[in-house]
Parts: sequence; C-alpha cells; structure tokens
Amino acid sequence: MAGATLLAACGGPAPPAPAEQSVRQFSPPPGRHHAAPTEPSTLLVSGPIGAPGGPYLRDRYGRVVLFHGVNAVYKYAPFIATPAPGRPWNFGAADAARIAGLGFNVVRLGLTWQGIEPGVGGPNNPAVCTRGTPRTAVTLNASVARAYLTKVARTVDLLGRDHVYTILDMHQDVWNQAFRGEGAPGWAVCTDGLPLVPLPGRWSANYRNGALNRAMDHFWANDVVGNLQGHYDAAWGAVARVFGSNPWILGYDPFNEPFTSEVTISDTQAFAGELECFYTGTAHPGYLNDRGDPLRCPATVPATGVVPTIEAADPHHLVFVEPDIFSIGHQPNLLGPMDFSNLVFNFHSYCGYRSPLTGDPTNVDACAQQQLTTLLRRGRERPFLSSPRQPGGPPWFMSEFGATHDNDLLDRVTGYADLLGLGWTYWSWKYYDDPTGSTDEELVSATGHLESTVNVLSRTYAQAVAGTPVSVLFDPGSGSFKLAYVPSERVEAPTVVFVAARHYPEGYCTVVSGGHIVSPPGATHLLIDNNPGASDVDVTVDPGRCPPAPTPASSTTSTTS
Repeated sequence: MAGATLLAACGGPAPPAPAEQSVRQFSPPPGRHHAAPTEPSTLLVSGPIGAPGGPYLRDRYGRVVLFHGVNAVYKYAPFIATPAPGRPWNFGAADAARIAGLGFNVVRLGLTWQGIEPGVGGPNNPAVCTRGTPRTAVTLNASVARAYLTKVARTVDLLGRDHVYTILDMHQDVWNQAFRGEGAPGWAVCTDGLPLVPLPGRWSANYRNGALNRAMDHFWANDVVGNLQGHYDAAWGAVARVFGSNPWILGYDPFNEPFTSEVTISDTQAFAGELECFYTGTAHPGYLNDRGDPLRCPATVPATGVVPTIEAADPHHLVFVEPDIFSIGHQPNLLGPMDFSNLVFNFHSYCGYRSPLTGDPTNVDACAQQQLTTLLRRGRERPFLSSPRQPGGPPWFMSEFGATHDNDLLDRVTGYADLLGLGWTYWSWKYYDDPTGSTDEELVSATGHLESTVNVLSRTYAQAVAGTPVSVLFDPGSGSFKLAYVPSERVEAPTVVFVAARHYPEGYCTVVSGGHIVSPPGATHLLIDNNPGASDVDVTVDPGRCPPAPTPASSTTSTTS
C-alpha cells in the first residue's frame, strides 16, 4: 500500500496484472552445488549511456539503466583515492572487486581543482585577486595536470575491469583548507583582505564565514583579473580530454554542492542565475526554472561555460549538474532549462535532524519524511528543465545521501528511490578521516569490515530494463524483490537483475511472467528475455526453493539444480 501511494503521488501508473503463465527457477546458493556462472559482460549495462530526455538513462541497447553505487573521495593530498598500498588514500583492486560484488555498478570518484592546478602562491595575491576585467589567457601546467590525472585514470581503469562505471566529481567543501575544507587551490581564494580565520565548531559553520563568502562571490561573478572561472573551466577541459574515450566513464559532476553567501540567507533566486551562468556561459544562456526569458549573464563570465567546455572536449559522456546546496533539504531547486544533450539533474539529499558529530538521525521519522519530500519535489521539478535536446527534462540522479549507520533511515530512503526509479551513490565507501564529514558515514570501516548498512545498500535491483519500469519493490529484511515493467519490442537485449546473494543464504526462487529466464541457475545477474507479444512482464525473486508449481502443470516450467 505504501508503494502504491508513493507511485500515485509521483503520477506513476498502477502495476500491471500478472500474466497467467510463468517461468520458475530455483538457484542454489553459490558454491553449494556449483560455482556461480559468469555472465557475458556484453549483456550487462553497456555504454555509452545516453540521456535522451525523460527520467531514465539508457544504454546502447535502448534499455532503461539504473545505477547504485558509492562515493570515494579523498580530501587530503594527493586528493585522489588511487592505488597506493600502505597509504591512507589507497584504493586498490580489492576495493573495486568488493564494490562490484556488492552489486554497485558506479563510483562517484572525487578529484579536486587543487589536484589538477595547484599553481603557486597563496590567497589574496594581487596578480589574481585585483578587481577588474578577467584576463583571457589561461595556462594550465600540462605536466602537473597529466601526473595527477594519471592517478585518477588508474582508479577508473581498476573499476572498469569489474564492470563498474565512474562519475568524476570535482569535489569541494567550504572551498579551501583556509576554511577547514578542500577543493580550490590557495591562489584562487580572494577575500578582499578579510582575515582567513576559520570559525570554531563543526566545519560546516564556515558556510557563514564572511571571508569565505567574499571568496565565493568573486568566483561566481568572475570579477577579478585572475579569471577564476576561466581557469576552472580549463581544468575541466583537461579532464574531459583525458577521459573522453574511456568507456568506463559515466559522466562528470562539475561542482560539488555549489554555494555562496546568498544561499546562507535563503535568497536562492539570485544565486540560481549565477550558477546557471557558470554552467552555460554567456554564449549559451539558459532559463531560470520554467520562466520564458533567457538569463542575462554578467559579461565577466566566460562565453563558454563549464558544461559546453566539457562537451566540446568529450561529447559522449554525461554531465551531472547540481543545484545549490540549499536544496539538499526539501527546499526548491531553481535551475532551469539548459539546452545541452547530455545533462543529468543531479542532487543530494540529507536530513536536517541528525547529530553533527556522527551524522546519524536524531529523529528517524522526521528524517524519512523530509527526505521523501525532497525526492518527490525533485521529481516534480525535473520536467521544468526540459529543453529541445532533452524533451521531458533530463534524467535524474541522487549522487549523495546517507552518511549514517542508521539502517532504518537507509531502508526507507533506498525504498523510496526504488519506487521512483532513481539511481544513487551512497556517501560513502570509506571514511578516510574526512575533514568535512561525519564519523558514521562509511560503508567499510577503518579495519576493513563491512558495516551493517551493507544489508540495506547491497540490494537486489534491476540494472537494465528492456522496457519501461512500472514498479520496483525490495525488502532487505526478507529478500523479496518484485519488478513490473512494460516490455519494448525495440529492445532486443535482456533485462538484467543483480541478485544480492547475501540475502539468499539458502538460494532463491525466481518467477517470471511475460518473459523467460536466459541465465543459468546461480548466476549473479539474472537475465530475462521478453516474450513476443507480452504486454507486461513481472519478475519476483524470493529466498528459498520454489513452491510447487500451480496447476495445470503445463502452464509452468520449473528448473532446479
């Protein structure tokens, strides 16, 4: 009933009635009777992944694809989680294999502007921070950028070997180490001489630091001779050129949690315009929300913004644009249409009722309601970003949520995402002694063991659907999974369901109506072909052996090992 209510709230259709005939298959637990077979990787989610318009991403076969994953962001030097045995930032083959084994098919991997372009000099350098017309010449130290991006590429390639995609996230929190954060190089901090004194208390108190807000005002207005946005865009151009032909890149997140002083006083309308001008540039103005008049961007903003800079260097991969940080709660998004072909409406969702130390909720019911409100609001806002290149609006994606060990809250939020057909990346894979995080945010502890939250986050779910999803339900307590979809005659590749083995210690039973199973018993990925002429397909996965087939016996096929 809760699922039906949520679907109705989102305007979704009612689940189709199950077909009379069904195919049943029992899969014993891996290793008990035989080793789980390896599926042909060509039938799994296969790029390039497109965003043609509407709520879903699609792969090269035309299937609706869903991504579940984790964030891996190392915020100290060398500013990348990469293979480095014995070092705190080590991210090796074992991490990649473990991520894939849990069913995650994407990692949001953090990199920083400081890592790409550390430069020389510190804050308030007159050669950079003097107010005036930005200089057009931008020179990036190619050897420094190349050395850094080589480390990034090692991690991307490791993940790709296990069929895990990467979103490259230009991460920042409170801009720079001067404010107890990370992201921007010191030379890009322009405070008009205001003292660089971090505020006491939790790191996030610095969002109200006057010097930080002055620095962000200069970045968004791009009104200093150092051409801050020009340098930032050039850094992204370098990234996109390196990874433009990499098949395991899902896309790019241009700016993590954009913020400025206007956001701290809730005046989001003004900042939405600045942010959108940063994304588009003056030569490609967008629109604010659903208004009819194009934005008028300041002349100091680069003509080619960060999105067209990325797409010029890499026209194949997605760009995950974020609204302002104020929208993390249930506040509105005011970004509007931007006429580019590869955009994804990307947002974060966190609860306001949580411990500032651990991140765990102080009121689970209030948190769950607030986060549901956020998801429903983002779902209603998404069509407002519709453009000629993305009719119906861009797909959507929740690239951060969680940062908690509270299984009850995670169960509710991931359940809402299932019902809404929303992909996600959990914060976070490891804690990495995060300077701008919370102590209970990691999935893998400092000693290497999986936290109990893995039982909620490692889920049975449809990674690719050969049609249009209608309803998805998964109960991590029982392991019961249900998928209903309307098949597409234009899609010849199978539906792919990842089966999270940890929920089926005694094996599992699959029942399919409207389609037939083409993967062998025990496969990690359940492959289902649509039946010719079927009007709907229903898939269930339940723990244990299949119950006796209903009569008449000729209407079912039972396969066991």
